[in-house]
Amino acid sequence: MPSYEIDVQIAPAYAELVSAEQIVHVVQAVLEREAQPAESAVTVVITDDDEIQRLNRDYLDEDRPTDVLSFAANEGNDEGDFVIPDELESYLGDVIVSYPTALAQATERSESVEQELALLIVHGCLHLIGYDHADDQEREAMWALQDEILRSL
Repeated sequence: MPSYEIDVQIAPAYAELVSAEQIVHVVQAVLEREAQPAESAVTVVITDDDEIQRLNRDYLDEDRPTDVLSFAANEGNDEGDFVIPDELESYLGDVIVSYPTALAQATERSESVEQELALLIVHGCLHLIGYDHADDQEREAMWALQDEILRSL
C-alpha cells in the first residue's frame, strides 16, 4: 500500500466532531483508486462558512460560502510559469470543506455528516487529480467514479 502524505487540518471548533483518521482513509481511497504515485501529497482543511467564503471570494471571485473548494497545485501552471521545488513535485493540492455546510447538507439528505464529509472530500480530491464536471459527459463520469469510491469505503 502506498504511503501518501496527507495533512489534515481541522478548525478547533470542529476538532471533536471530525475524525482526522477517517479523512486520511477517504483521501487514500481516492489516491489508490486513481493510481497516484506513492509520494503524492494532499492537504484537507475542515473550516467554517466564513473562511470558505473568504477563499471562494479571494480566489474564485464568488462571494458566497460553498461546501468544498479544491486548489490543485498544478492549476494555472500548464506553461511552466512557476518553478515547483523538487520536494513539492508530487503535491496535488488542497481540499477545503465547510463543516457547517456539510452538516446542513447531510441533514437535508438524512445522512450522517461523516457520509457528507466523505462525499465532499472524494469530490475535492478528484478535482485535484484532474476531473471536472463542466459538461454533462464529464459530470456523469465524475459522479460515477465518486459513487464507486464511496461504495468502496
